[in-house]
Amino acid sequence: MKLHKHMLTDGIFMLLTLLGAFGVNLLLLEQFNTRTMIPMIFVLGVFLVSWHTQGYFWGIAASLISVLAVNYAFTYPYWAFDLISPECISSAVVMLIVAILTGTLTTKLKRQEKMKAEAEKERMRGNLLRAVSHDLRTPLTSIYGACSAMMESYDEIPREKHLKMLGDVCSDAQWLVRMVENLLSVTHIGEGRVTLSKRDTVLEELIDAVLVKFYKHYPDQAVQTEIPEEFVSIPMDAMLIEQVLMNLLENAVFHAKGMQHLWLRVQVKGNRAVFRVEDDGCGIPVERMEQLFTGRLDSEAPTDTSRSSMGIGLSVCSAIIKAHGGEIHAENRPEGGTAFCFTLEMEEEHHGEQQI
Repeated sequence: MKLHKHMLTDGIFMLLTLLGAFGVNLLLLEQFNTRTMIPMIFVLGVFLVSWHTQGYFWGIAASLISVLAVNYAFTYPYWAFDLISPECISSAVVMLIVAILTGTLTTKLKRQEKMKAEAEKERMRGNLLRAVSHDLRTPLTSIYGACSAMMESYDEIPREKHLKMLGDVCSDAQWLVRMVENLLSVTHIGEGRVTLSKRDTVLEELIDAVLVKFYKHYPDQAVQTEIPEEFVSIPMDAMLIEQVLMNLLENAVFHAKGMQHLWLRVQVKGNRAVFRVEDDGCGIPVERMEQLFTGRLDSEAPTDTSRSSMGIGLSVCSAIIKAHGGEIHAENRPEGGTAFCFTLEMEEEHHGEQQI
């Protein structure tokens, strides 16, 4: 299906280009009564077709059609074919050479671009694996250490310490579950296997659902919310947007060293809803801002915890928001701390399912 679509697109482009060249030549002939530019204009048309289309077929076809057009409409005897004339043969040879050379050059360039894209994909995959290895090692080591200590010294450890160690194990396990969810989202989105199902979602219900999940994992961290008082409905995949907001809130908990306050704000500006997750923590170095949503962050970010999955979590956020047709960015607040902001369209012409 995709191949047929490409062929149809290339065929239409060739026809429109050659019709344009034919029309320009007729106009020049009528206005200036000159035929010197006619072959060059058709050669330019053949070059454009060979450059824009895939493979050699359309360029060669354009060159043959151009030769016939020049011979039929712009070479004596006019409006009749004389295919054995020297001019016709030489024009055919020149245009075929142009088409073949251009097609060869275009094919090589496209192959190089494909190889470059594959190399970039492999590099990002390597960065992701390194980030995963680093991020999973610490909580797994912590879980293993706590379980080993409880098994080896079960009778010697006080009950209160047992409960604390079990609480730490549960916390690390919950964090690992969230990490795996993000990794699955990155994989599925990258392979185009995630179905984006947009439905009209009430903003207040969305925020309530996010806060219930957040407080379940972080009951001691308060979140100050500011949302419009009027009724607001936004077309979105609610589960994926909940994941975005959870990632942003968790990033503040894990990485905003010295944070005292955490805000979740939503404003309506025109036909867009603007979501902001802000903290008053340590902020993010300016030189790291460009890498925030690429999944390529190293482990040197300021943090008040040993866990450091910010790069992967933010790359998931970026992919989900872009799939919704929105934008996401981060900035340091003038008062101190960081603000993560993303936008969603308030109106959607077509609802239903679409592929990310």
